[in-house]
Amino acid sequence: MQKIPARMIDFHVHLFPDRMSDAIWNFFDKEYHLGILYKFYYKECLQYLRARGVEIIVYSNYAHREGVAQELNEWNSEVLQEDPDLYCFAAFHPGDANALSYAEKALSNRRVLGIKLHLHVQRIYPHDKRLFPLYELVADRKKRILFHVGNGPLGNEFVGLAQFRKLLERYPDIQANIAHMGAYEYQGFMDLLADHPGLYLDTAFAFFKEQQGQGAFNLGGGPLAKHQDRIIYGSDFPNLIYPRESELETLETYNLPQAFYDKVFFRNGMDLINAIVNMKDG
Repeated sequence: MQKIPARMIDFHVHLFPDRMSDAIWNFFDKEYHLGILYKFYYKECLQYLRARGVEIIVYSNYAHREGVAQELNEWNSEVLQEDPDLYCFAAFHPGDANALSYAEKALSNRRVLGIKLHLHVQRIYPHDKRLFPLYELVADRKKRILFHVGNGPLGNEFVGLAQFRKLLERYPDIQANIAHMGAYEYQGFMDLLADHPGLYLDTAFAFFKEQQGQGAFNLGGGPLAKHQDRIIYGSDFPNLIYPRESELETLETYNLPQAFYDKVFFRNGMDLINAIVNMKDG
């Protein structure tokens, strides 16, 4: 009996220029002592996922420091031209003097769905005033923010539910995806969905069977079924320390109705993409 659909959209993939991928993997090895299983450069990533039923890939990259984002976005522009079923959340750093200029240029690409903010790595609060012009630009362009704002798999003072709530006080209608189901504050981030219809959660990292009881999603199938219209599949590929298939297997064990899997793995993501790429100016 089918559960995981044959057609999938992966809404959380990381693609970087090859030299930056090397630097990220070296950092994981040296600083976190975590061995990445899939040290694939971007073309290998696309081939690997497509061979496993991922029809549409939504990737992101982020600027870990000032002076990086514009170069990344120029690379994104080139990569997007290579593959019509590829979409992107572009890079941004508020410390760049030309940040809004390159963000506006990136957002003008129909297949750039929005901007990625990795607040843990970038060491920026979600309610940092320097980000307000970006949020308003993204809203004006009717696009989205992809936030890494949870305190898992690693946290610091810049992330967590309390920090994100401060942003929502100012921008309650922000259109955003929350990476990793808001790990590790799963209940709190799921509770936000009722009052903030622009928020979606992605599944990346949260369902590895190898980490059950050690930070994995722990609320059971009920909340997943309840919020099935606001959850999208993401893998975090290729920067995984457990097999990619592990999360798929865990999600299947919930044995939810087929409609849940069809929505989470394809329809919800397709609806988000269509709402952006088919929108008309004004």
